[in-house]
Amino acid sequence: MDLDTITDRSATYAFKWQKYPAERDILPCWVADSEFRCAQPIIDALQQRVSHGVFGYTLPAQFAPANQAVARWCERQYDWHIQQDWLVWTPGVVPAFNAACKAFCQPGDKVIVQVPNYPPLLAAPALNGLQRVDIPTLESDGKWVLDFAALEREAQDPACKLLILCNPMNPVGGVFSEQDLLRIADICTTHGLLLVSDEIHCDLILDEGINHLPASKLDALQDISVTLMAASKTFNIAGLGTSFALIPNPALRNQFRQAMQGIVPWANVMGLEATAAAFTRCDDWYQAQLQYLRANRDYLYEQINQIDGLRMLQPAATFLAWVDARGLNIDDVQAWCEAKGVGPSPGVDFAAPGYFRINFGCPRSMLETIIARLKA
Repeated sequence: MDLDTITDRSATYAFKWQKYPAERDILPCWVADSEFRCAQPIIDALQQRVSHGVFGYTLPAQFAPANQAVARWCERQYDWHIQQDWLVWTPGVVPAFNAACKAFCQPGDKVIVQVPNYPPLLAAPALNGLQRVDIPTLESDGKWVLDFAALEREAQDPACKLLILCNPMNPVGGVFSEQDLLRIADICTTHGLLLVSDEIHCDLILDEGINHLPASKLDALQDISVTLMAASKTFNIAGLGTSFALIPNPALRNQFRQAMQGIVPWANVMGLEATAAAFTRCDDWYQAQLQYLRANRDYLYEQINQIDGLRMLQPAATFLAWVDARGLNIDDVQAWCEAKGVGPSPGVDFAAPGYFRINFGCPRSMLETIIARLKA
């Protein structure tokens, strides 16, 4: 559980580290995977599977250890007693919410999304011949919240068929409360919307005293929602391409599966092995990482707010910091960061020019280097 050690990823063709050539000396802190070495039980499980030496077809629905691990995790983490037949395995939440667009909408329909939001989610409606309707995220009492008035207004349009949310919110790090979700449920029920809830960061709640509430756990949302989850962000196994949807309503589940047929591949066997290990054998590592991320978040919050022209609210969840750089009064915030040797995610990609997103899922020394460069 050594989270302080920097692991050299330069020879691994990691997406995050491929963005900037070495001669530019820009420290990447953009895409949402962490810099932490996986928990040893995950590595052991993968090595054991590799040593077997045969990698034939493996149907995820028949991979009992992973299915049982998801059920265990849902019960322990969220007091949610799922049925295993609710599970639909996918190779990532991005293909999953694109499949949902295909399953539940017709060309020309409208899809409501919150903004700012991460680029693949913003792109999904247009990729499926649909129109995107943006709902702002607002600052309230030092937290980011959904603009419910705007949601209520836009949901009245009969062309709106689907609402896609991130909970916790990416990039702002807000978490929906039970009251929030009940309000969303009321709006969806009143106006005939289905909800797709991307909850890939749900196990990275940093504010103590807050518990994640899966959308489909609520009685009011159970029959009109799809909940998307994965071990990928929490346990740093995104490259293994494995996630899952939980869909209690059998009709919606069937529509979702049909939309995937012939297009979306099965989750791969190594990802299933890693997920099973993550959810059953890595509790100590998980708790240690949460404590480490809380300390990183607090450090970053303090330091960023000392820099003239920058401002951030403290995220309740995720390992992502949303930084307001409008106070710099410059046209190209990303160029300003890169000129200082820091490579965050550009706010413009999230439909929010004037902001940038820093990934603080990294050893403290790396985060200190980022701050030193921004302050220089």
